[in-house]
Amino acid sequence: MNVQLKRGLIDVCVLAALRSEDSYGYKIISDLDSVIKLSESTLYPVLKRLEGQNYLKTYTKDFNGRLRKYYQITESGKKRIIEFMVEWEEMERVLNFISHKGGTR
Repeated sequence: MNVQLKRGLIDVCVLAALRSEDSYGYKIISDLDSVIKLSESTLYPVLKRLEGQNYLKTYTKDFNGRLRKYYQITESGKKRIIEFMVEWEEMERVLNFISHKGGTR
């Protein structure tokens, strides 16, 4: 899979995982496991990039005597998911054109 495409998919998957509730790194990885395999070394740069793009914000919360960093989707992050869905519909139209004109479907 194209690196840029995969990067975009991962970004939107992470945002979608945070749409219903705030979460922390390990839980995000667990929540996405059935969809896409992520390691911590992949996830944390994604989270940092999304935060830098104002798609996420962070806060810390005490958990068993330790501070845990939580991630929360912003309104910009929610808009990014919607933008992605529109882009994906466009990609589907292109794929259908290619498939039908190429005779593979």
